[in-house]
Amino acid sequence: MVRSTPYRRLRGFVSGEAQLLASIAAVSGLILIFLFIADLMIEGELEAFDQTILMLFRDPANLAVPIGPAWLREMVRDITSLGSFALLGLIVASVCTYLWLVRMRAEAWFVLISVLGGTILSTVLKMGYNRPRPDLTAMSQQFTASFPSGHAMLSAVTFLTLGALLARLAPTRALRIFSIGMAVFLTLLIGLSRLYMGVHYPSDILAGWCLGAAWALFCTAIATALQRRGTLTHGAEPT
Repeated sequence: MVRSTPYRRLRGFVSGEAQLLASIAAVSGLILIFLFIADLMIEGELEAFDQTILMLFRDPANLAVPIGPAWLREMVRDITSLGSFALLGLIVASVCTYLWLVRMRAEAWFVLISVLGGTILSTVLKMGYNRPRPDLTAMSQQFTASFPSGHAMLSAVTFLTLGALLARLAPTRALRIFSIGMAVFLTLLIGLSRLYMGVHYPSDILAGWCLGAAWALFCTAIATALQRRGTLTHGAEPT
């Protein structure tokens, strides 16, 4: 058996600390961007930007209708449902149940707490900012405030958390890249679908992405620290 040398231990420690510091820096940066967007939104300095971007997706002859054929609108409606509370809840419940059955119970708790925490945070912020929705005939009925976008934030929290978990469990570099890449792709796609549907301003979506990514990265950093201590495993426990 090859013994760990002091140099290898030091290199592992430095590498782990560097990753933690990078995560803290990224989380701090994303939160600052969110606060900057929120401040501009409150001061009314984003109205021109929001309206300009929003109108790019509307039919000039009828602003209540998005651009493109009817089949595109239906496809976007299907895509946006991927970020709905109901569907994300089913995904999280299924993943957590699977992890629990394969005795990866720490990972199941990690996913559940991460997503529930993000959901609570999104709800509180919506109530606090209480921004009205865009004054357009929406493709779907909405019941909550506009800022930040719940679909953008919760899809970032859920898919990035699951992507990070899959990346830690993946046996190859290609699978790790695929896991994170698909999580990012789905998050971006869902946010853009909300903009196309006219149910959110661009600043709502940008803010949701920033805060959702910050929360997912924060939870992942904690999970990584726990994994180094042996609380989270690299794979299923033996039955």
